[in-house]
Amino acid sequence: MQASTGPTAIVEQADAWARADGADTVAAVTVRVGELSGVVPDALDFAFEVARDGTALADARLVVEEVPAVAWCGPCAEEFAVGMPPFFWCPRCDRPTTELRSGRELEITAVA
Repeated sequence: MQASTGPTAIVEQADAWARADGADTVAAVTVRVGELSGVVPDALDFAFEVARDGTALADARLVVEEVPAVAWCGPCAEEFAVGMPPFFWCPRCDRPTTELRSGRELEITAVA
């Protein structure tokens, strides 16, 4: 389940999915937030609380699953954490890489 960025888009999408499933209320929305997404989980939670008013999510809680930034080095087949600030240099073969496998996510994974 992909969602547009931002708490309002998350609320709108989760509300639409809940209504499509015949639910009048939502207890929780689970989102995956990548380390390099530019989203601060605490700020997202606060904005979600404001954006959910007047929707089927009025009493819903936001569950945030943080996703670490992981890169891939093709030449040596090494997967490694890039950290913050990100460092795209393979620790195994000492070469730069541009292939990011995870860390940019901002997506809804569950609406309950």
